[in-house]
Amino acid sequence: MCVKVSCVGGGPAGLYLSILLKRQDPSHDITVHERDPEGSTYGWGVTYWRGLLDELHARDPESARAIEEHSVRWNQGVAHVRDLVTRQPGDEGHGIGRHKLLEILTARARALGVRLEFEREITPEDLPEADLVVAADGVHSALRTRHAQHFGAELTPGRNPYVWLGTTKVFDSFTFAFVETAHGWIWCYGYPFSSERSTCVIECAPETWTGLGLDRVTDTDGTARLEKIFAHILDGHPLLGRPRGDGGAPWLTFRTLTNRTWYRDNVVLLGDAAHTTHYSIGAGTTLALQDAFALADALRECPALPQALARYERDRTAALLTPQSAARHSAQWYENLARYIDLPPEQMFALLGQRHSPLLPYVPPQLYYRLDQAAGRLEALRRLKRWLGPRLARTTRTARATTPASRR
Repeated sequence: MCVKVSCVGGGPAGLYLSILLKRQDPSHDITVHERDPEGSTYGWGVTYWRGLLDELHARDPESARAIEEHSVRWNQGVAHVRDLVTRQPGDEGHGIGRHKLLEILTARARALGVRLEFEREITPEDLPEADLVVAADGVHSALRTRHAQHFGAELTPGRNPYVWLGTTKVFDSFTFAFVETAHGWIWCYGYPFSSERSTCVIECAPETWTGLGLDRVTDTDGTARLEKIFAHILDGHPLLGRPRGDGGAPWLTFRTLTNRTWYRDNVVLLGDAAHTTHYSIGAGTTLALQDAFALADALRECPALPQALARYERDRTAALLTPQSAARHSAQWYENLARYIDLPPEQMFALLGQRHSPLLPYVPPQLYYRLDQAAGRLEALRRLKRWLGPRLARTTRTARATTPASRR
């Protein structure tokens, strides 16, 4: 249906969409425009789970094999709280370097005949002529911003500052570390993404951030300060800032993006240009790739572009309700860390694993823990949790939708 497609943004979602469309019909004329040079990227590693890998194998086995080959795996989590350490088994997780993932997808797209234009920035005033223009240009999408009123974008800031770092310490598990300071708690999430590197995301409350002076030091000095705080899990390894930079990295505040609609005429939003979910559920890349799956399916199966884009928007907004709810509750769990941090270690870690639950904020933590343990043994309680959870999530979404943004 779409003879000529221009994708603005060469991240995983845009590249994978180009791969899928070329596999559907090699005659499609597809160009990916990326403003940065080839091989340059931000970030360290990305996480995903087996379900995504199975989907990638079903859709493009060649790139899936390369992604799997260059990924590392873990099947347990470890939590450090003060001087206590707790380990628990979990679902098999996977990590891959963002640079390696982009390298694999770039090579595959090129091999299929996709035209790749690096160091080519597309502006709203200079849109390429195409049957379909895919705005995959990130959370600050210029193409979306040009028609902000139409798309109805809303950015909701989170409370806690965070910094995204790497380290030469290769964790053997998905690792959490919570450190109590004179100014409050600070914590990290660490996971491996290669045989030589791990990602280390560090977060704290605003008052802890300022109390530790992290708002007043250079990025590099701040990274050195964090190395001392988390020395017990780094085992002498350094924290690393920008992959290709000066060793520092900026502190940010996560902003959750939603859009009222995902397309306008022949322009459609993809990935972070359409939505973001809090990093603590580790689903950003997965959800962006799933956008590519859904858009490619809609373009193949619908007879005309308007119907395809309407179906894509409908399917993805419905599919995102659960992960967006999970991400919101996960972020709130960390923002309310004091509610959980003094529980016995096995209870605290169990509720850390349940942080995405819409039930948890409404139930005393120790009672929730006992109910969760019982639910693991009794099918009736499992059914009750499955029944109550979505209803509370819908109630929360409805309340948020009817609350003016100024009051949130």
